Amino acid sequence: MESIDNITLNFSDQNIFILNLSLGFIMFGVALKLTPADFKMVLAQPLGTLAGVLSQFIILPFLTFVLVWILEPHPTFALGMMMVAACPGGNISNFFSALARGNIALSVSLTAISSILAIFMTPINLSFWASMYAPTATLLTEVSLDFWDVFKTIVTILGIPIVLGMSFRHKYPKTAEKLHPYMHFGSIVIFAAIVILAFSANLDIFLNYIYLVVFLVFLHNAIALISGYQLGRIFGLPEADRRSLAIETGIQNSGLGLLLIFAFFQGLGGMAIVAAWWGIWHILSGLSLAYWWNYRVAVALK
Repeated sequence: MESIDNITLNFSDQNIFILNLSLGFIMFGVALKLTPADFKMVLAQPLGTLAGVLSQFIILPFLTFVLVWILEPHPTFALGMMMVAACPGGNISNFFSALARGNIALSVSLTAISSILAIFMTPINLSFWASMYAPTATLLTEVSLDFWDVFKTIVTILGIPIVLGMSFRHKYPKTAEKLHPYMHFGSIVIFAAIVILAFSANLDIFLNYIYLVVFLVFLHNAIALISGYQLGRIFGLPEADRRSLAIETGIQNSGLGLLLIFAFFQGLGGMAIVAAWWGIWHILSGLSLAYWWNYRVAVALK
């Protein structure tokens, strides 16, 4: 069987355009719930917000690098893990945080902040950590990844839909409130469609190589969830905040990662399989953890 590092997935320009629209639609739906007050929460809960930003953009990328260095996975798997770790929190994290009886206000605030910071931090983290590991540094050289091209793509996918969604909410608040639940839950369906679209023409590759990343993604995601929770403990945050930090760190926008992989890495097989499987797995792990926290006996939220 051919090495996964030598395989690329077929993804047409039309499919990439559909992927762009889908992610833009998802972020627009997320922004329908955001208000300027969510950004002001940074001042109201500075410690929780600081811990969340550190967890997502500093700790997780660093721990991902350490995990890659220890396990030495296929270079394309390693780069896929770094890509996922560089992305902001996923769009369903607020739902999971509410289900887990976490701090919903903090979760929403972190979603807003991380989506904005990701415009800069995603290309910075990917370039920095990938260049620190020789096998992934070679891949970066081969594709000639340009920081500003990635930056412009993320602005288009994250920045513009967020501005449009918040503007729509400001002008039509009642309509936005009615639309948000449908778009929120619909985003899960949309992401599933993105994954199906990405692999519909490459099903044989997915089936032949998926077993190689199942444990890798499980371990990576577990580290993300645990590190977020423990950082909250280190910061002395209450239990509800720790839960939200865990979920915000463990639920990543892997759809954005898939888009960047197809747009800048020519659908590099190992990267795409890691990002796609992470997107499926983090829904299962996040939902399971949230339900466990929700129904756990004798847990006193401080």
